[in-house]
Amino acid sequence: MTWTWRYEDENGSGLPTPDSESFPNKSDAESWLGESWRELLAQGVYQVTLLDDGRVEYGPMSLQGPK
Repeated sequence: MTWTWRYEDENGSGLPTPDSESFPNKSDAESWLGESWRELLAQGVYQVTLLDDGRVEYGPMSLQGPK
């Protein structure tokens, strides 16, 4: 299994950058996002979706926080 994050704009369209890392397990992917979400937000990523070998595990999940 390969876990990756799909980065999306506020309309749910995929963003070509930044490049998504791949992770050996779900826990590593989630830990990485917990440490990196502010950087992603600063780079224009509005929301993310977690993929397991290309299949949606969950998401989209906003990086914006409560409004």
